This record gives sequence, C-alpha cells and structure tokens, in this order.
Amino acid sequence: MASSAVGKLSREEQRRKQDLDAARKAGTAPAELDEEGRPINPHIPQYISQAPWYLDTGARSLSHQRKPEVKANDIDKWYDRGKKAGPVATKYRKGACENCGSMTHKRHDCLERPRKKGAKYTGKDIQADDLVQDVPLGFDAKRDRWNGYDAAEFKEITEEYAALEAARQKIREAEIDSQTTTDLAAVRKVAKAGKGDGKDKEDDPDFGSSEDEDGDDEKYADAADAVGQKLDTKTRITVRNLRIREDTAKYLINLDPESAYYDPKTRSMRDAPVTNTAPEDAKFAGDNFLRGSGEAPDMQKLQLFAWQSAARGNDVHLNANPTQGEILHRKFKEKKEEIRDKSKVSILAKYGGEEYLEQAPRELLQGQSEEYVEYSRTGKVIKGKERVKTRSKYAEDVLINNHTAVWGSWYDRSSGQWGFACCHSVIHGSYCTGAAGIEAAKASSAQNLLMAAAAAAAPNDDGASKLSFTSTSDRKRVEQKFGKPRLGEGDVRLDDDRLSRAMQEERKRKSKADEEEEGWRSRKRAANGSTLGGGSEVTEEDLEAYRRNRLAGAEDPMFNYKDSEFDS
Repeated sequence: MASSAVGKLSREEQRRKQDLDAARKAGTAPAELDEEGRPINPHIPQYISQAPWYLDTGARSLSHQRKPEVKANDIDKWYDRGKKAGPVATKYRKGACENCGSMTHKRHDCLERPRKKGAKYTGKDIQADDLVQDVPLGFDAKRDRWNGYDAAEFKEITEEYAALEAARQKIREAEIDSQTTTDLAAVRKVAKAGKGDGKDKEDDPDFGSSEDEDGDDEKYADAADAVGQKLDTKTRITVRNLRIREDTAKYLINLDPESAYYDPKTRSMRDAPVTNTAPEDAKFAGDNFLRGSGEAPDMQKLQLFAWQSAARGNDVHLNANPTQGEILHRKFKEKKEEIRDKSKVSILAKYGGEEYLEQAPRELLQGQSEEYVEYSRTGKVIKGKERVKTRSKYAEDVLINNHTAVWGSWYDRSSGQWGFACCHSVIHGSYCTGAAGIEAAKASSAQNLLMAAAAAAAPNDDGASKLSFTSTSDRKRVEQKFGKPRLGEGDVRLDDDRLSRAMQEERKRKSKADEEEEGWRSRKRAANGSTLGGGSEVTEEDLEAYRRNRLAGAEDPMFNYKDSEFDS
C-alpha cells in the first residue's frame, strides 16, 4: 500500500491531506501528477487509484490500471538456433565440457553425441562455445506454447515421413512380386492344399472350383478395412471413426450462427443447416432427415408399441427382447386388420350401401374417351356433347314434408317473410297443407284483418258495433297497425305550402334547445299513432322538415351539395 511505503502520517498531516483532496475535488487546487507528468483525476476511488503491494512504487500513479505497451517487434524475437560464439579453441580448457570441449555447458547438459573418449582426454574436435542470448519475454510470451515455433522444421518432418512411406511401399511391392509365380506346378500345389480332407476330388485338378474362389473373396473382403471404420477379424471389435477425413464437417456447411444448432459433444446437427434448399438436393439435410427413411419409421412404430404395451401391464421391452417385441407387433397388426375388416363387413351388412364403395378402375377414370367435342375460341361447344354445368355444393330442389315447392319460393309482403309457394307457410319445418293453407294465410293477412275490423266496427241496425274490443287501447292498436301506412313508408307526396310552414315551425322549435328532446319524443309518439301537443297530427311534411333541419349544416356536409353539371 502507498501509506505503508511512505510511513504512518501524523494527525496534522492527515488533516492537511484531506483538505488538499477536498480542494482538488472542488477545483480550487491543481490536480496531482503521476510519474509521467499526467494529471490524476481526484474523483477516482481509492481502490482503483491505489496500486497493489506487488506493483506499488511508493508514488501515486495509474500505470497499474493501464495496459502495458507491447512492441510488435518483441513478438518476433527469439533465440538464434545453432549460433556459435567466437573462434573454436585449439586445446581443451579447464572447466569446459568433457565431451565436446565447449565452455558454455557441462557434460550432463551436452547435446553432442557421447564420445568414447572425450575432448578432455583427446584434445581433438573441440566444439565452439554456444552463444548465450538474452531475449526479454513478457508474461504471455513466457507461457505461449507456440512461441518460437518455426514452420520450416515441420516441413522437414513431413518430407522425412513421406520418404519413409515411399520406401515401405517399394518394399511391399518387392515382396508381392517375389511371392507371385507363373509355375503351374506351384499353382496346382497351392490349390490342392486349399482343398479340405480329400473333398471335391472330382473337380478340376488344375484349378479350384468357383465356390472356393468366392469363399476366398469373402475372406479377403472381411479382412479389409471398411471406409470410416477398422475391424479386427480376430476379436470382432469395430473401432469406428466419427467421420471420414475427406468429408466436410457439419458445422462448416453453414457458418451462420443463427443456422441449425450443432452439438459438439455428439457431433450431431439435427436440423438442416441450409433451409432454402430441398432435402433431396441438399448436401446435408440434417440428422433428422435419416429418421424418416429406411427402416427408421418401422423402428419408431415398434418402440411405440413396446411403450404402449408396457403401460397396459404387458412385459414387452424392445431392447431386452427385440425378437419377442417384433413377433407381438406383427400379431397385433394382423389382429387389428382382421378386426377392421370384420367391423366394415358388419356395418355394411346392417346398414347397406356397399354399392357406393365400388369405384371404377383408375385406368378408366383417368383414361381417354371416344366422345368427340369441338370448342370455339370463346370456349363454347360447337360439336359434340355439351358440358355439364357446375352445380352448387348445397342441396338443390329438395322437397320436404310433402311440399311441392322449395323454401323461399314465396314472399309475404305484409309480414316481410319468406315461405313455401305451395301452402304460403312461413315456418320452415311446417307440413304442407296445400290450398287450405293458402286460404288460411289470406284470412290471417293484415289486409283481411283490417277489412274485418272495419266491418266489425260498422254499426248494426240497432246501432251496436259488430266488433267488440276489450278496451280503447286495443282499438287504437288495431287502427295504428292496419288503419293507415306509417310515416316515411310507401309513396310519399309532399305539399309545398305545408312543407314551408313545417320548416318554419321546425326552425322555431330548434332554437329551443331545452325542448328539443321532449319535442322529438312527442313526434315519435305521433308517428306511432298518437297526437302531437296542440292536437295537430304529425304529417309527412313535418317529418321532412325535421329531417332537413336536423341534417343541415355541419352534421351532414353533403346535404346542400349540388352537382353543377347535372343541375344545369
């Protein structure tokens, strides 16, 4: 620590130091300078600015926080291999190496070939002294295992190994040539030796049979090494390499880090590294591509069958007894097909419809026909059979419940509903009643009810009404529903004078904002059959005046728009 190098400070010195640090932080005193004359920031914490004990120089500095400067030429510096110092001595010197006579090392450190009689005793062939070189190395350079490596040395090693391999190959070729002979007697002797215990004596005595030749080929094929693996024929142990040396590694096919994941432990890549290529055209489509080819799907089905059988309590295990699992799986599939056929036959026997399952042969469905059809440029048939029109996917012309017409063939204007034209019924699931239903629909129509109400309301000879209502509200409801058309319905004819008066009244009414809501409610009641305040009935002109005043201005900007082209 810096304080330990300087010594313990007194109380007065400590106080002055604190005051000076406070002044430096406030900016009233100049910053402290390090050994190289660079200012030190006073706001740097002490645990950063204070150097550790093994780098402490006794002075304030931040050099221990800076990266040491390394010159580029220092990396290339290394010892000069085999360099000797000075001229060679002519006689042995005291204290020199007893083997070679060099002064820079001793006998147990000598790299020369050990001599029968060293230079100490013979005084001959004295080697020059080694050049002691001092190469300064940093922390990383000392621990670099490849520091000072010369690639030229490895080239010499490869050339040496290549020369040795060429020599071995020549020796093997010479041995093969020496073992090969053209002597027929020697060939016959080797062939007889290959026969066993006098068997096949009726064969050709000069050469062996074709079966013997095939057996030799198989024997030599077993002894040969397969690509990517080494097989010991004696111990039957296979030592398989993880990949062939000439093959490209999986992780080198696509160097994009966002591509398929590569597991370095198992050296597997399940997904395809290149996704925009078809699997059959890709160089490598992933390890999962092999799971869907060959016998892999059958193996997965067998494993699934073993798991499901074990879950039901059966003793089936694929790895423990694969033969049993294969037999049970085969029996299970046969039984499943048998049950499926039985169920199909039983369903057809119970419900029928076997004729609909029969289809024409594929050759006839997709084959040619003898029908001649000639078309025009627009696609119209000129000669031959007319095209069959495309029908809707929905059911057409389906008659239900004794109806002679389809649903939607008749429309009731009074009620606004669709129905059947044969019986005028507006209920979809109803049963057809024919002409009686039409008469009943006419009798119950709105117009007939209105006529009946009017006829019932007419007085008799004694002055009494034919139709008796339970209350006046029932009478008003009938008159409102069947007596007259509602406002805004049917053909509306407007009177200009009445419309202008209605517009003036509506403008006056609109100026009163408080009465607007109540006025609209009263108009709604008038439109439903009641009377507006004051005893006047709401007419079509009043309704049109309200609509124009309501939609005029900012509420409907297109209300007063007129097209000059058409208006002119």
